[in-house]
Amino acid sequence: MDFAVLDIAARLLHVAGVVIWVGHNWVNVVQIPVFRRVLPDGPPEAVRGVFIAASKREHGIFRHASLVVLATGLFMLWRRGDLVDALSLSGSSAIIGLGAWTGTLMVSNLWFVLWPHQKKVLGFVEASTEERLRCARITFLSSRVNTVLSIVTLTLMITGAHGGISLG
Repeated sequence: MDFAVLDIAARLLHVAGVVIWVGHNWVNVVQIPVFRRVLPDGPPEAVRGVFIAASKREHGIFRHASLVVLATGLFMLWRRGDLVDALSLSGSSAIIGLGAWTGTLMVSNLWFVLWPHQKKVLGFVEASTEERLRCARITFLSSRVNTVLSIVTLTLMITGAHGGISLG
């Protein structure tokens, strides 16, 4: 199989995954606070069911987009022969390597901190009101960390891939 075709496919999937994943982070920052003010406290069961189904689909897509971004990013580094240098932060691949490490931190934050708590906040998993409030705070902070890290990661990935900054 021609690796050039796989490289193009990986780039397209990588960019699409970044748009979906980071776009979701920014929606949480910009849009959700506005929605919270207009949503009723106790929505009817039918509305609640539609909300939960839509939320499950939305959160599943953006969480799995993060894995696509990580996998395609590692594949492209491997394809270029830069994987070891990038992950060891050496030579001219150090900048893209920093982007890969901050991206990996974001994926870890999403899957191991944010998602377990967010399931309780959104009602996907049973939790007491106190537990949901505690999880809401953790989810809020975890989401904001990823939003800030997305700026850093995107900057490192763009400069590393296009030669804006070189340490080597």
